[in-house]
Amino acid sequence: MADPANTTLGRMLLDEITPAVMVIGTHFVEESCQKNGISLIEMLSPFCNFINIDVPVRTASDQTYRLKKFKFRLFYASDIRQPNVEAAKERLKQVITHAGERDHSDFCTDPPQIETIINSSQLEFLPSWFQFFNRELVHTVSFSEHEAFDHPVACLLVASSKDVDLNKLVDLFNSNQFPSLMNDGVMDPNILKHFILVHDCQDGPPEKATKILADMKSTFGANDCHLLCINSSSNGQEDHQENLWGSSKNDAPSSKKLGCFLSHDDIEELKNIMHELSSKHIIPHMEQKVRYLNQQVSATRKGFRNQIKNLWWRKGKDDTTENQSGPMYTFSSTESQIRVLGDYAFMLHDYELALSNYRLLSTDYKLDKAWKHYAGVQEMMGLTYFMLDQSKKDAEYCMENALTTYIKLGPAGQRNATRCGLWWIEMLKSRDEYKEAASVYIRLSGEEPLHSAVMLEQSSYCYLFCTPPMLRKYGFHLILSGDLYKKCDQIKHAIRTYRCALSVFQGTSWCHIRDHVHFYIGKWFAFLGVYDVSIKNMLEVLLCGHQSKTTQELFLMDFFQIVQKTGKTFDVPTLKLPVINIPSIQVVFEDHRTYASHAAAIVKESVWQSLEEEMIPTFSTSKSNWLELQSKMLPKKCKDSNICVAGEAIKVDIEFKNPLQIPIPVSNVSLICVHTVKSDAATPDATNLNSNQYAKESTIAVVSGDFNSDTPSYTLSEVDIVLGGGETIVVQLNVTPKREGTLRIVGVRWKLSGSVAGFLEFNTDLVRKRVGRSKTKSKCLTDNLQFLVIKSLPKLQAFIHQLPKTAYAGDLRPITLELRNSCEIPVKNLKMKASPPRFLQIGHNEATHIEFPACLEKEAQYTQNHIQSKAAKASDAVFLFPEDMVIVEGSPSLWNLWLRAAAPGNVSLYVTIYYEMKDMTSIMKYRTLRMQFNMKVLPSLDVSFQISPRPATLQELLVRMDIVNRTSGESFQVHQLSSVRNQWQMSLVEPINKAVPTDCLIAGQAVSYFLKMKSFRKAPSKEDRASYLLLTGADVKLNRDSDEVLLDVNQFPLVDFHNCERFHQGVPIQEHQDTVDFILICRQQRQSDDTSGQKSVNVFTHHVSHCRVRTTSPIWWLLDGPSTVTHDFTSAFLCEIKLKMTVNNSSDTHHVSVQVGLADSSAIPETASSSDEVGWHELRTDLETPRTAFKTNADVAMPFIWSGSSGTHFSLGPSSSTELPLQITVFSPGTYDLSNYLLHWRMISSSSQEDLSRPVSGTCKGHPYFITVLPQQD
Repeated sequence: MADPANTTLGRMLLDEITPAVMVIGTHFVEESCQKNGISLIEMLSPFCNFINIDVPVRTASDQTYRLKKFKFRLFYASDIRQPNVEAAKERLKQVITHAGERDHSDFCTDPPQIETIINSSQLEFLPSWFQFFNRELVHTVSFSEHEAFDHPVACLLVASSKDVDLNKLVDLFNSNQFPSLMNDGVMDPNILKHFILVHDCQDGPPEKATKILADMKSTFGANDCHLLCINSSSNGQEDHQENLWGSSKNDAPSSKKLGCFLSHDDIEELKNIMHELSSKHIIPHMEQKVRYLNQQVSATRKGFRNQIKNLWWRKGKDDTTENQSGPMYTFSSTESQIRVLGDYAFMLHDYELALSNYRLLSTDYKLDKAWKHYAGVQEMMGLTYFMLDQSKKDAEYCMENALTTYIKLGPAGQRNATRCGLWWIEMLKSRDEYKEAASVYIRLSGEEPLHSAVMLEQSSYCYLFCTPPMLRKYGFHLILSGDLYKKCDQIKHAIRTYRCALSVFQGTSWCHIRDHVHFYIGKWFAFLGVYDVSIKNMLEVLLCGHQSKTTQELFLMDFFQIVQKTGKTFDVPTLKLPVINIPSIQVVFEDHRTYASHAAAIVKESVWQSLEEEMIPTFSTSKSNWLELQSKMLPKKCKDSNICVAGEAIKVDIEFKNPLQIPIPVSNVSLICVHTVKSDAATPDATNLNSNQYAKESTIAVVSGDFNSDTPSYTLSEVDIVLGGGETIVVQLNVTPKREGTLRIVGVRWKLSGSVAGFLEFNTDLVRKRVGRSKTKSKCLTDNLQFLVIKSLPKLQAFIHQLPKTAYAGDLRPITLELRNSCEIPVKNLKMKASPPRFLQIGHNEATHIEFPACLEKEAQYTQNHIQSKAAKASDAVFLFPEDMVIVEGSPSLWNLWLRAAAPGNVSLYVTIYYEMKDMTSIMKYRTLRMQFNMKVLPSLDVSFQISPRPATLQELLVRMDIVNRTSGESFQVHQLSSVRNQWQMSLVEPINKAVPTDCLIAGQAVSYFLKMKSFRKAPSKEDRASYLLLTGADVKLNRDSDEVLLDVNQFPLVDFHNCERFHQGVPIQEHQDTVDFILICRQQRQSDDTSGQKSVNVFTHHVSHCRVRTTSPIWWLLDGPSTVTHDFTSAFLCEIKLKMTVNNSSDTHHVSVQVGLADSSAIPETASSSDEVGWHELRTDLETPRTAFKTNADVAMPFIWSGSSGTHFSLGPSSSTELPLQITVFSPGTYDLSNYLLHWRMISSSSQEDLSRPVSGTCKGHPYFITVLPQQD
């Protein structure tokens, strides 16, 4: 540690624990001093501190050392008394109040950053009044009865040359002038006396004063009397460069010059007299007193015998307490003399002697239970250890012991405990033990709120200067201090501490305590009338969603009360309530792309691009991006600008969120815009200047509440909303330009609860723009909100009638598209495209009055154009309206559309219409209208098919159709089943009356239909081909009503929807020979939409594509012969029966090699296996026939045998058949199953490319065929 005398505590001790000199002066002396604006003591005090006095001093052991620094303090006799407690408190309160009034100049500035605070030194950051306050605290325990360093060592008697009677000077030093502590025996009245005669030069020459001085010297001694001449300056304009009395006259008026009559000679004389007083009188007197007292103490207390005597004498005083009427120890007692010896030695810097006497005295006080005296000695021992720079442990032990003892004394020792703690704190600070110093401050806080506030604040700075800084404790104790300041009505100090704490909590996650700090700073500034700073802090607590509902209500209520006190609508440029989600802002405007609804505007641009890329015209043979074509038609200076049309609104969707749990009203929400007329855009500089100036004026107008939403250049919309707790609302704000020029959206403004106007400027963040170029870089918000306004253009309006919001899957209905033009300029060259085509198809003619579903019947009498659809793929080409079709103002056009709810789920329908304007003077030659609709499709019927060969007939299939009603409460009537493109003939296996109990399918019901189906893909002859063209078997009627007409599934729109379904299901365009497409048509009665009350019919179509026969074998065969045979077994033992097998190759492209043999024949080769049990499977050598009667074991007699050839091998060409003669021999009457044969087939490829999706070989078991042989009756 550095030299203790150079530390803060060392300087404090050298300044406070110094000899006290009692001053007694006459009335005329005070009058002469007051001419200079100061008292006698104030005039003398600056010259009582000697930095380099260099006076030799002998210790008690006759060792000499030189005293370099010395100071003595001057007190009027009337002031030598213990301070009044209440007066001391009031004085401390004045000190704190005065400091608060002086240190609030920087309240309106932002608090310093925590990094700045950490890097600041203590002198730069600590409040300057702390040192003065701590000194005042020390002074509150002056002249204590248990201490001697405040006892006067000398008395300075001062008389004036105006005093005629010399005896008055003698009368000054009598018992009546003594302090009460001297009269009570606490202080020794036998002290050094020194006399000064003051002569005021303003009263005349010093001859009279010289004569009086001579008389004084003859009476009191030549060495104890001095003459002091003052006020030598005649004009009273003396200006002293060094402000000698500034520290004692801080509150003096600035117009009054202190010491104005004291010349430089007077100043030098004052210095000389004080120097001589200290070096030749006070110091020698104290030195002599120390030597004398040391001899007395050594004779009575030191040594083993004296110590035993002292302990024996003190025995029996254990019950002694300090609660006595008089002082326990008088100035003449041994304990008081030892205390005086220790204090004198300390003030003369003989710390070793002082320490030895303090130790001796400490034991006596402890034995006497004089705890206050004991604590005082322990306190001085700790300070002496510090000044000796000896044991740190002993010093801290003594200070801890003293502080604890003072605190135990209660109120009587509280002020002494404070002084002891302050000295101990400085001791710890000198060793950089700031954390321990902070804990001492906290122990000193006590019960007095104002005193505790100052102590807690000083403790916070100790935490700040720790290594590393303890920032949380620093901020926490500042808040505790500020709260106590507020309780004592020290508002400015409370604000100061809270502002310092704010630096710690700013930018952290400690949101609750940060809100607390901002809230009370705002309230306290409002109490002081500083409303701008108050509201600035209150704004910080508005986003208090993490607080309880009660706290949120409190914050908002107090905030609005403060605003109301201003008497105006307060303008807040950074109002944080409600929260505006800047990144989610969407800008919707229309250039050549227009929208029929807001839902269409928020659809991704890529969706519209895919629809419109075939519609937009090209202007060159080179391939270009269709989105760039419009920009090619614009002037060069406008290519980088967003384009909008005058009279058409620009819509900005802004998301407002209420983070609180309580509702907040938000009113007058509108955009802030700047418009520059076209004439102003001649020069870019002028444009920028005018725009910036107008933007500034607009901003000022908005925040002042004078903003007008309707201007000659544009019209703004205003919205009022109430945000519920935690609610988020997307507000759409519109600005409609009226004139050509440039328009820029600057920001948004609103009012909170009708009293706080907030606005937000769009300047840096990104905003999503719905109309943009796909290959351009993302633009900043200011780029997206700048528009070039062109003149008015036609804008088509479109409506779709009869479009349901909810439908069941399969629902087919016509809807009507209505087009309107509200502009005088006609539009032409219309094109349209709809998506997805499996849900929406465009009709081929204008809407006429047609009846549905009669228009779809095969024998319809209506003029519906049944145009066979050429498209075999789902993505139809762009639909072109008639070339002569022109839409003019006031004449709407209607067009047919067809809707089919293809699949369950939420479906979005997209329609885009291209049109051109007849006015070719505009820079915009064409526009598009985009429409989007949402529809919910509910499940209705599940339809599935199973197709298998029919063993009983050749080239005929058996179809099983399963239908399940998946609705919860709807019924459907099954109407018809059709195969597409008339390639199949179908019929029910049984009549409809027998096949199903009813044709109405209720909710949850399932039903199955069985049908026969035969292919007519190839007509073998001209006659058959003619009958094929007239074939009506492709449709099967499934209801009992014979009057209902079948619907034509091979005409528009059913066939077009079916093609879309095939494309969606991934079915190839080229049909497979063994596949079939089905359309199931159902009906449902529903109430008509008109007022007639009649019921209409809903039509539902269900499409199933690419159904195949459940076999992979290309061959079909039929075993034919008699079913019953009569034979006379008595005349002929054997009965031979002729049979015929017809084998057909169903493949259109491959030859097939076929081998027929018995199931037990070894001639049939083993072939590749198959897992299809229906068609063919692996042939094993141990294959068993299904029935034990047909086993080929030689030990078992067979009832019949195949008597023809045991195996037949032949080839069949594509789509060809052949007949094989067969014969069996029967040995006895009975019924026989002729299925114990096998057909092995192998496909012969006709090209180099094989169809790997089908097997190339296989084996089929014989079909069951039963024949009955009867014996012939006689």
